This record gives sequence, C-alpha cells and structure tokens, in this order.
Amino acid sequence: QVQLVESGGGLVQAGGSLRLSCVATGSFFSIDAMSWYRQAPGKQRELVAAITSGGSTNYADFVKGRFTISRDNAKNTVYLQMNSLKPEDTAVYYCLVRIWVTERFNNHYWGQGTQVTVSS
Repeated sequence: QVQLVESGGGLVQAGGSLRLSCVATGSFFSIDAMSWYRQAPGKQRELVAAITSGGSTNYADFVKGRFTISRDNAKNTVYLQMNSLKPEDTAVYYCLVRIWVTERFNNHYWGQGTQVTVSS
C-alpha cells in the first residue's frame, strides 16, 4: 500500500549542493518519524539525519553544520539539504519513514535509494 519515492540525487563537484526528497504515497493514517541513511560500497548503512513528528532533529557528526533535514507534512515529504559536499559523502542515500497505516498499526518503510556522487 505504502511506497516511498526518492529523488534529487546526482553528480556534483566538491563544495556543491543537492537537495534530496522522499515522498510517501498510498493509503495511510499519518506519518511519524522520518530519517535519512546512506551506504557506500563495501560499508555499513549509517544514519545521516532524523526528524520527529514534532520537528526535533538530530544529525550524524560527519554532516552536522552542512546538512539540514526538514519535512512538509502537507506534502508527506522529507527533505535533506546537502551543502558543502565532500567526496566522502558519495553513497546511496535512503529515506526511512515510520508510518501509521491505521490508527493502531504502524510500520517502517524504506525508499528505493538515490545515488549521490561528489567529484573532486
């Protein structure tokens, strides 16, 4: 029923910016917490940033001050604004969203992933 569709990835030079989007589609009651993860080849998937339903945010140390997570509840969308990009930011970025499918049942959903490549 629920799908997360990501967009906004691409190839940029070091120091450049990108904005990732993740929109939830389908039938559901409400959206709870939303977050972004990334995974580089041969490495573990790691948390990048998260935002609660109340708007509280937290960031991994390696992106704090450069990335900003935000959400638009009217559009069922979470964003990741990425500035001052570095080559080590190169990875596939995934959104993870906790969704209340009904008033009494919730589940976590992953986006399909979007490639971010930062060249030197």
